[in-house]
Amino acid sequence: MMMNDEDFMLLAMEQAREAGACGEVPVGAIVVLNGEVVGRGFNQPILRHDPTAHAEVMALRDAAERLGNYRLPGCELYVTLEPCAMCSGAIMHSRIARVVFGARDPKTGVAGSVMDLFAEMRLNHHASVTGGVMAEACGSMLSSFFAARRGKTLIA
Repeated sequence: MMMNDEDFMLLAMEQAREAGACGEVPVGAIVVLNGEVVGRGFNQPILRHDPTAHAEVMALRDAAERLGNYRLPGCELYVTLEPCAMCSGAIMHSRIARVVFGARDPKTGVAGSVMDLFAEMRLNHHASVTGGVMAEACGSMLSSFFAARRGKTLIA
């Protein structure tokens, strides 16, 4: 059975729920190669005392270890939130072929919101980017998390 972008985003959302259950901002990511999940990650900067432990970086680390290579050519990264500058740099350095994200991040997203690093022609690697896949569901997870932190309940 062939999985599509929505199917893979659902798997990234499972990772985001893991983050939320740990008290982390609920962002999840997976790395896919030839239709198979080869890396998983969720936000863990608080748990790991590591400012670089974003979902994307954790998924890239997992995939690189499993595949035995710091380069991940031909891989796709699915993430529930538009990548930040740090994660976008890691994505480029790992040579990910395609990035698929859910919700846009108007404050720190650099796949089209604040800027588009993936379209910067002066950089030496360019992943294709598809944004807005299951954006409402991904964004709702984040909104609910922050509303609960502020002591407010969102009506769904």
